[in-house]
Amino acid sequence: MVLTQLRIASRRSQLAMVQTNWVQAELEQAHPGLAISVEAMATQGDKILDVALAKIGDKGLFTKELEAQMLIGRADIAVHSLKDLPTNLPEGLMLGCVTEREDPADALVVNQKNAEHQLDTLPEGAIVGTSSLRRLAQLRHHYPHLVFKDVRGNVITRLEKLDAGNYDCLILAAAGLTRLGFGDRIHQLIPSEISLHAVGQGALGIECVEGHPEVLEAIKALEHKPTAQRCLAERALLRELEGGCQVPIGVNSRIEANELLLTGMVASLDGKRLIRDQQRGPIDRCEAIGKELAETLKSQGAGEILAEIFAAVRPEA
Repeated sequence: MVLTQLRIASRRSQLAMVQTNWVQAELEQAHPGLAISVEAMATQGDKILDVALAKIGDKGLFTKELEAQMLIGRADIAVHSLKDLPTNLPEGLMLGCVTEREDPADALVVNQKNAEHQLDTLPEGAIVGTSSLRRLAQLRHHYPHLVFKDVRGNVITRLEKLDAGNYDCLILAAAGLTRLGFGDRIHQLIPSEISLHAVGQGALGIECVEGHPEVLEAIKALEHKPTAQRCLAERALLRELEGGCQVPIGVNSRIEANELLLTGMVASLDGKRLIRDQQRGPIDRCEAIGKELAETLKSQGAGEILAEIFAAVRPEA
């Protein structure tokens, strides 16, 4: 079957549209004559901006509406920030492609009055904005003298709040800032020794309907195999720990020769307990490496920490 048209579902946020438009342009270049359209919509995570993400559930917060469009036949693929895509997908859908990763590091962004500071030199009581429990837990562990405050909204809204003086600094994904043209606002890339990044951070995941080989073949033109291998290992770790997008689980992965080195971390919300370890193995065992590291972390108490967190952020569950 020859593919003549491709319908993309996307979030409506500015960053999501930048990413989706990039995917559209790359696919058009790879497949001349293929008619590609985009259907943009708001997701639950885009609509609820006055509640911390962890308190409104983490499974499919930014993806369910897009997946529904594919399941009812109104879209062929959906473009996601891979860090937002749950590790267990709805029946009938699959992760078809992972694009080349931007720098997955977290970034420190400061306002003018803190331009002379790095993360290590921020004064006691400085207000740090983040909506991520992962960043919160790790930074509390290393910098207990700082004050952490939830911040929601798109990147531009967050930067406006920062510059208005509501925060002394923000922690944001370097990849998102770069894609939006705000790379010059990156004051410091936070070393992985301080903050391990989110699973899949910096990569785009293209989700598609199972049983449509012509669609899968078309999107595979954008696959970056080393990124896919690293992200599959990271996602296997997250799946095995039964964690979602809004839990303090951090990772770092790299490929050395034919081996993959995966580092993983689980921390308590107050940052006082932080478990961190790594696993190495052949690159063709990427998912097994993720599972093995998860078991290692569990043996060191990661499961108990995560159970406490789930009870604390969603006590009604």
